[in-house]
Amino acid sequence: MNDMDYHDIDKQINDILYGSRNFSQFSESEHAGVCSAGALLIGSLIVCNNTRESLRASSNVTGSQGDVSIPNWQIDEEQEKQVQAWAEAKGVWVADSEKLLTDNYGAMIAQGAEAKVYYKEGCGAVIKARTSIYATLEKAFEAIALHNYLFPETAMKVFGFTRDSDGLFRMLLSQPYIECKRLATKKEIDNMAEVRGFHNNNDSSGVNYISNRLHLEDMHPANVFVESHTGLPVCIDCIVKFRRDTAIIK
Repeated sequence: MNDMDYHDIDKQINDILYGSRNFSQFSESEHAGVCSAGALLIGSLIVCNNTRESLRASSNVTGSQGDVSIPNWQIDEEQEKQVQAWAEAKGVWVADSEKLLTDNYGAMIAQGAEAKVYYKEGCGAVIKARTSIYATLEKAFEAIALHNYLFPETAMKVFGFTRDSDGLFRMLLSQPYIECKRLATKKEIDNMAEVRGFHNNNDSSGVNYISNRLHLEDMHPANVFVESHTGLPVCIDCIVKFRRDTAIIK
């Protein structure tokens, strides 16, 4: 399936960065989050979209009942494969990221279900090797853009891609370092969500919110700090996704 025109992808990236082309599932204001994540995130979304459409076209050709539903695991697997091929062609695939990160930033300072975190004193940013906890890789890239839109003070930028020694696909990200004064309270997190147009989704966990367009989840105090200098709560990590699927490029 690797018949993508990488030169055309580069052109589409530039068109999106300079505003002459848009991803249709993002609103105009959300598009700022797309662009702040950088050219590699934009290219990844394009590759993921092309892969999904190619799978769909192939299913329509071989299926006997019209548009055949493609399982998410198949979409995810193929998207990882195609993004890796594109990243290798661009020279942004890191074969041994653990060595690269420890050589440049020292030992890992934290690890969660989604990311390994590295930080070197004085550099102003943390580095994350982040895996996908979403149904498809495409939705993981969307989540980065939506985080940047909602929380520009902790916007993430994609600078490479890799796999762990066990084969797990990871995105390499930089994110501003936040000096933590304390963990945010539930009330502070509620207020933060409310001013961004969200309300509690009443699932009893108290850390998940919903708006007319988005789900905002995992907003617990370990992911929302009160920043030392401003005294304001900032979100360093969350789960964010669209409430419904939409088309990709218009």
